[in-house]
Amino acid sequence: MVQGTRSRDVAAVLAKIPENERSKVAEITLDMAETMNNIVRFSFPNATPVTDRFHVQQLVSEAIQEIRITFRKEAIREENELIKLAKKEGKRYRPKIFDNGDTKKQLLARSRYLLFKSENKWHEQQQKRSVLLFQEFPELRSAYELSMMFRNCYESSHSIEEAEVSFGKWFQKVEEKNIDSFTVAAESIRLHKKTILNYFINRSTNASAESFNAKLKNFRTVVRGVRDKKFHLFRVAKLYS
Repeated sequence: MVQGTRSRDVAAVLAKIPENERSKVAEITLDMAETMNNIVRFSFPNATPVTDRFHVQQLVSEAIQEIRITFRKEAIREENELIKLAKKEGKRYRPKIFDNGDTKKQLLARSRYLLFKSENKWHEQQQKRSVLLFQEFPELRSAYELSMMFRNCYESSHSIEEAEVSFGKWFQKVEEKNIDSFTVAAESIRLHKKTILNYFINRSTNASAESFNAKLKNFRTVVRGVRDKKFHLFRVAKLYS
């Protein structure tokens, strides 16, 4: 176990592995952090770095959620002003209710998960909510289309060349839509484009490692932290080996 992600600390531990063994590593998946990239370059010089697909898609998903949250904050602010106005006039505030029973802020709050999914995976209630959401907030429709288009770049491309063409079309569409949160995400993806495209060599991900890491974090929470590192590793080995 290595505390933190400082490249110097992690590289020092990896250096304990014989160099001839480390030189055999052909491919490594990693996130978009520069510290991880430094570790790979120093410790595994012959390995091809692959930026993990799900970290890249998360960047795009966060862009659309940022827009949704901004609209929700505006809806809450608008509702607060209307409540204060109604009180000043001695009236009872009655919010606008959509056909599915949601108010504007509820519509935005309850749309979080449908924006992560493909349209064909929405259940009936999400389908009804999406119609109202996109009518009320057209920018969210554009953002959702960009998000699904990006996901399709991964699902429909079977080589680096195909992926490069798909990503190029997506970058162009982002420029046309000119949505700030997506512009920022697209710039970050451009800067990591080379290692992102390496995914299409073997379609490798670090999903299994992320899953195991989540289990370890959950176990650490259950036992309320780690005091005896050796005993902790012993229990982990017994539970997960």
